[in-house]
Amino acid sequence: MNLAHFDRATRRYGDVIAVDDVSLDLEPGVLVGLLGPNGAGKTTLLALLQGLRRPTSGVVTLFGGDPRDAKSRQRLGSTPQETALPDTLRVREVIDYVGGHFADRVATAALAAEFGLDDLLRRQCGSLSGGQKRRLAVALAFVGRPALVLLDEPTTGLDVDGRRALWDAIRGQHRAGATVVVTSHYLEEIEALAERVVVVDRGRVIADDSVERILARVGVSQVRLRTADPSRLAGLPGVTHREHADDREILTVADADAFVRELVRSGLDFRDLSVRGASLEEAFLALTAARRTDDPVALEVAS
Repeated sequence: MNLAHFDRATRRYGDVIAVDDVSLDLEPGVLVGLLGPNGAGKTTLLALLQGLRRPTSGVVTLFGGDPRDAKSRQRLGSTPQETALPDTLRVREVIDYVGGHFADRVATAALAAEFGLDDLLRRQCGSLSGGQKRRLAVALAFVGRPALVLLDEPTTGLDVDGRRALWDAIRGQHRAGATVVVTSHYLEEIEALAERVVVVDRGRVIADDSVERILARVGVSQVRLRTADPSRLAGLPGVTHREHADDREILTVADADAFVRELVRSGLDFRDLSVRGASLEEAFLALTAARRTDDPVALEVAS
């Protein structure tokens, strides 16, 4: 049985369509990355699953029931984008309080060890840094051994080491059996964690596949080079994105072989040329840009 199901779900806020005719299933045991530009509808999709919003039309089910029913949410864990913790309670007290709502909970010491909170158990929440609060908020999503966990921007406010430590903890929970949905502005985070990626734009699902297949279907590459005349690059075919960094021109191209042939034919003086396959970030930019310009690439990838 699917843990969650969207059947042509739409959510409107007045004239604004936040979620537009979405059909989607979440199967057990998968770590899903949910991507999309700001305002694409990611948080609204999670709110529908948590019963915080109801669809304007269509159906959303959680564990076969209505997400607004408390019984349907008993096996659901979540961490919203912003979490308020009681300043005067100690970390141990907060974990014990939240864990006390579940019959089969993770022991406080075990949860603290997995999420790097051992040294913070006696600290009051008000004395924690932003990153420490975020780690605690994510840990609380797993305290009840949930079957499905929704993490909305889980590593916001963490430094690089903190993010990677939290990734390890999330992977550990996933290996233990939790199905996890992660939204993130850090595309390398989704690339590092997710087995399945769902890309949302303007409230619609425009791609739903594995990371590898999305990268392959978009088919873009990154070309890096140095040149004394970068303005001439604009006239070469197949460039979908261009930027300058570290004294290099960085171009996302639809066909790397064709681009390099045209580059050589152009007579442009260049050096230090390198070509590699697209990252998830470059694929994401290509997908959303194609969607917004009605390019058929978006329809092909989403099919």
